Amino acid sequence: MKPPISAALDVLGGTPVFTGTRVPIQTLLDYLEGGESIDDFLDGFPSVSRDQIISFLEMAKDRLIETAL
Repeated sequence: MKPPISAALDVLGGTPVFTGTRVPIQTLLDYLEGGESIDDFLDGFPSVSRDQIISFLEMAKDRLIETAL
């Protein structure tokens, strides 16, 4: 499986996006912070898959737990 996130200078100036899209990771975080669901996000950004979102969230959780230890 490809990494869920990529960043390249030629795509939104290096902003982290969901791999294969131009959808910034920050957009998902803004949706969730605003109380919207993953389904709401997917409705608005159909180029992102549910698997990419779950993979990103699991990766972020693991990184957070690692830094807390």
